[in-house]
Amino acid sequence: MIILKATNISKQYRLGLVGTGTISHDLNRWWASVRGKEDPYLKVGAVNDRSLKAESNYVWAIQDINFEVRKGEVLGIIGKNGAGKSTLLKILSRVTAPTTGEIKTKGRIASLLEVGTGFHPELTGRENIYLNGAILGMTKAEIRSKEQEIIDFSGCQMYVDTPVKRYSSGMRVRLAFAVAAFLEPDILVIDEVLAVGDAEFQKKAIGKMQDISRGDGRTVLFVSHNMVAVRDLCTRAIVLEHGKTVFEGTAEESVEYYLHTENRKLTNTGIYYPDNSKHEDSEFLLNSVSLHNEKDEQAALFLSEQKIKVKFSYKLTKEMKDLRVNLTVLTNDESIVFVTSSHDADTTNKSPGTYTSSVMLPSHFFNKGHYRIRINAGIPNVKVLLKPVVALEFEIEKLTASGSRVTEVFPGITAPNFNWQVSKISDET
Repeated sequence: MIILKATNISKQYRLGLVGTGTISHDLNRWWASVRGKEDPYLKVGAVNDRSLKAESNYVWAIQDINFEVRKGEVLGIIGKNGAGKSTLLKILSRVTAPTTGEIKTKGRIASLLEVGTGFHPELTGRENIYLNGAILGMTKAEIRSKEQEIIDFSGCQMYVDTPVKRYSSGMRVRLAFAVAAFLEPDILVIDEVLAVGDAEFQKKAIGKMQDISRGDGRTVLFVSHNMVAVRDLCTRAIVLEHGKTVFEGTAEESVEYYLHTENRKLTNTGIYYPDNSKHEDSEFLLNSVSLHNEKDEQAALFLSEQKIKVKFSYKLTKEMKDLRVNLTVLTNDESIVFVTSSHDADTTNKSPGTYTSSVMLPSHFFNKGHYRIRINAGIPNVKVLLKPVVALEFEIEKLTASGSRVTEVFPGITAPNFNWQVSKISDET
């Protein structure tokens, strides 16, 4: 059953002013409406790209968004900062109205959009539980039956009769999430606020959202920059870019698409040249980082049975003691595979000059998938010479015994090839 349907949702804002615009613009809109004409300001407006200079007084925060959500689904909404995710959730939660389009929903919607949204700072935590329940349309008896569960889940028992204005942001988020989750809305809308909570609470909150969708059959709309959480929690996801939907699919497919289109200095040729034009006076200048196969050819695609050589070239402008160049290998969702350091093998003092160094990544180690190389350098406990920079990405393919490409692999970040031994110790009698 479709529980939420968004059709041609767009939201236009006027830049630089509070409100919708000027009296003259409102009169123009009214006159167009009287004559049965389209709103003249719907034909103007810049694309929602925060990095560009404004060419118009209007901007489309989101434009022509269409999707459906079925009962019991967990829909992830992902994208960069400023892509329109929070604007979309505010429209879905009826905090603001769309400029064009319509939203059809069935049942109650509970929203957790910002820290403490819907809480009255002068009221106690307990009073805010009843206030939020009433806003959701629940009776006092229904709220009372859930009151202790909410307090226990939030972990704020000691402060529940203290005004919310004295809560930390983490405590507010704990109580707000508990209220939204336990007062049984049909649709739960959650923005990035869970990032405010500690690790223990985030784990507990994600577990509760899984119970809500899988156990209770309720619907969750979830916005997060934590790609691991999106992939593990969501059944489907949409990717927003500059206020428009650019991809819709399974959570795995959407996360993969998003991470591959991030605006980073990545290259598929196996070599990275940083821009050192602004750092001529630096003591440490990274000239290049490159990936090489076993034939010493630059590459970005490797078979799992191949070794990968990572080469560095850098320049020192003064004598350096205890220099350490660190290499971190990451998965697409930012999980760290491992970290290795030049200091583990080379502790000599270095005079000014240009240096090259390399490290060999082992064969039969990586699982099939996409990986990233992050570089940083410094002198431990003294100074940072190069802040962490994602320099390269590479892909690992696995082959079957017949030589065809593996499409499904065992789960896990790594897939080392261990030697198994089997010995027969007795005969059946």
